[in-house]
Amino acid sequence: MNDAIAVLGAGAWGTALAVHLARSAPQLPVALWGRDPAQVRSIAAARENARYLAGVALPDSISVVGDLADALAGSPTLIVATPMSGLVPLVDALRVLLYAPLPLAWLCKGVVADPRTPSGVSLAHPAVTSRWSAPVAVISGPSFAEEVAAGLPTAVCVAASAPDFAERLARRLRGGALRVYVSDDIAGVEVGGAVKNVLAIAAGASDGLGFGDNARAALITRGLAETGRLSEALGGKRETLMGLSGLGDLVLTCTGDRSRNRRVGLGLARGDALPDVLAHLGHVAEGVPAARSIHILAASLAIDMPICNAVYRVLYEGLEPRRAVAALLAREPAREFG
Repeated sequence: MNDAIAVLGAGAWGTALAVHLARSAPQLPVALWGRDPAQVRSIAAARENARYLAGVALPDSISVVGDLADALAGSPTLIVATPMSGLVPLVDALRVLLYAPLPLAWLCKGVVADPRTPSGVSLAHPAVTSRWSAPVAVISGPSFAEEVAAGLPTAVCVAASAPDFAERLARRLRGGALRVYVSDDIAGVEVGGAVKNVLAIAAGASDGLGFGDNARAALITRGLAETGRLSEALGGKRETLMGLSGLGDLVLTCTGDRSRNRRVGLGLARGDALPDVLAHLGHVAEGVPAARSIHILAASLAIDMPICNAVYRVLYEGLEPRRAVAALLAREPAREFG
């Protein structure tokens, strides 16, 4: 079986995964595609992604390409590593180039625009499967790109529309210090990955305001509860959120200093304007667009998500973070499980 892979997106995570794949199976080719011609030339010349993953040398088996058709040649499996906003447009571009769709997975986490739905948004997999006949999968879990590239112990999960594709992809991804588990709950895995970014903004704001460890632990726990409500409404399983793509990723993103979304919350707590915070990051913080999409999705399903709603109001309605916390504390007490 040809296990060559094309990684489509030359940001930090895409580059890190390409490096991992090349190290794990040096005899198998890996194509790393980037949409920015100047960046592609720079990476190819230096054999390093100095912009997004400085200091990590690219193994010789990685070919860095700027032509999408070149990336597809000889690669029976595609892994999309763009921001979530680029997933569906890239899928549409692939449909034009490919005679028949190939198995496709993505690393991005969030919610996509979907005009077919009443709310105008949806999880990624229904939007993609409506235009892609081959199996699709999502790769998710607590995985900072820098640590994956450094070969540090990491565990993720794969959920797919076809169980055999999930197993094949997991086998190809496993290697070195990367553990890969298989899930049969693609909706639950996607919900966990999308909502944790919004909750990490809240965690960063809480820490930035000096509310302490107790507050952060409560926020993570109650955030997981509202994530579970949304997951069930979308056909996912609550138990999935006890795993890598739920609790694992949530804890990492809410507490890890490399978390972009946490850093957004810290910046907002300092009183910095959102555009300034995002400009300083230099990377996409998926929790910012996800907060709007999840607010719309939850409202359309009548799902109570108070923490995510507070983040939405801070980002898009100008509510001060301290007042958002006060509003959460003023809510009427309720049963913990119910």
